[in-house]
Amino acid sequence: MEPESTARYCAFDFAEALEFDPTLKQLLDAETISRIRLPYGEGEAWLVTRFEDVRTVTTDRRFSRKAIIGHNFPRMTPEPIVQDEAINVMDPPGSSRLRSLVSKGFAPRHMESMERRVQHVVDDLLDRMAEHGSPADLMEHLAGPLPLTTICEVLDIPEADQSQLRAHARTMMDVGLDNKDNAVKAKAELRSYFATLTAQRRKNPGDDLISTLATARDGDEILNDQELTVMAMVLLITGQDTTTYEIGNIVYTLLSRPEELAKLRSRPELFPQAIEEMLRFIPFRKGVGIPRVALEDVELGGVTIRRGDIVHVSYLTANRDDRKFDRPDELDLERATTPHMTFGWGGHHCLGAPLASAEIRMAVGSLLERFPDLKLAKPADEVRWNTTSIWRYPLALPVAW
Repeated sequence: MEPESTARYCAFDFAEALEFDPTLKQLLDAETISRIRLPYGEGEAWLVTRFEDVRTVTTDRRFSRKAIIGHNFPRMTPEPIVQDEAINVMDPPGSSRLRSLVSKGFAPRHMESMERRVQHVVDDLLDRMAEHGSPADLMEHLAGPLPLTTICEVLDIPEADQSQLRAHARTMMDVGLDNKDNAVKAKAELRSYFATLTAQRRKNPGDDLISTLATARDGDEILNDQELTVMAMVLLITGQDTTTYEIGNIVYTLLSRPEELAKLRSRPELFPQAIEEMLRFIPFRKGVGIPRVALEDVELGGVTIRRGDIVHVSYLTANRDDRKFDRPDELDLERATTPHMTFGWGGHHCLGAPLASAEIRMAVGSLLERFPDLKLAKPADEVRWNTTSIWRYPLALPVAW
């Protein structure tokens, strides 16, 4: 291991619109994998930035997420967002069993039903935005309510509970040290809520996603009560705010680049690959997420990672690696579709990606079709951006038509 003094302190607090974090860019350009220190947690970590190295760490069983449980690992937030029993801190084969069960909730027949719900919600929200009239805040009228409304419909969460649950989820994402006690409380209250709700669905299943997961079987395997509770929490937390932010980011990206928007309008066949390119290009979050622990010594990227070392990966830098993507720092809506890492990779690829992709595709596609003259209602450099969360997104996005 390199001497402690070589570790670089990384606040990862860069928040200038959707510009790429220069610190991450420097770390990507480094000759070897870097040693870093983060705002919270103990000790140091390796940061893996290159696409192929990230792919190795996320697929090689010598790197374990489960091994971080019980450790005060280096991280971005005062309180770890992850639940100790969640699927995103499991390793194969345990995680494979859970993923197999959960994936049944996103089977094609269930996705068809969910996509119908998404399109209905999109159409309703755009009707209301049209009634409100120009100008309107896209975050308020579409990006904000759509994913929350959709995931709550899919999970069949009562409308009266939705705003409080969203507040708890946002509290857990805040990076401020003075937020730690609130984050601990928010996590406990979310867990308690979903323990009660999932128990009810187990006893009296309906046609919602929680009921589908509660009754899903893989041979004799089912999700136990704790697994079901945590999975419902994960779906709520990851299934709404992140999609909200990406809808806002994608619309801002298009409206602040009139030539690209004009190209997309004149060549609608580009739309599917254009969405994938924007997902690759946009730095959707700050810094890093959940790390792994090396279970043995591993040679990677020019360094020796020792057994017990904490290893973070950056999906952001992997998406900008010039070894994988030609002209990675350019937005090219005609770029041939190449797999990106915005939804993660390997055994922890986002299980809700099919629903998130459907929401983004339908929201942006319907918006552009419904409002052919859509434009920003104020100069792009006057749009206000979030600075306190791990996520990058506009606080408000005034649009006119």
